[in-house]
Amino acid sequence: MKNYNKVSVTNEPRTELHDALGLTGAEISINALPAGASVPFIHSHKQNEEIYAVLEGKGYAVIDGEKITLNAGDFVRISPAAKRQFFASEDTAIKYLCIQVKENSLEGFTMTDAVV
Repeated sequence: MKNYNKVSVTNEPRTELHDALGLTGAEISINALPAGASVPFIHSHKQNEEIYAVLEGKGYAVIDGEKITLNAGDFVRISPAAKRQFFASEDTAIKYLCIQVKENSLEGFTMTDAVV
């Protein structure tokens, strides 16, 4: 039995990696919005914070009523209770990665969790 899973993704509007990778501590999705499009709903979470990484393009998010400009290379962490919605700019598509994890669940990170 292997200690890893690998998957290749295509250019779908949304790809969820939870089942494909057998994730046990996070949810990861890759999302693409064409120019002028948006996620069709505003949402928040009960327990999970989200980390967004803009991979390509530009757009914006509205978080608790505040408009946040997003460009390739930007990372944003959003608390569970925050209400959020994502938009591509009017003239440019946006592609972003979303990582969802339980807030305050990290007990160690690379410097304290690595075994050498």
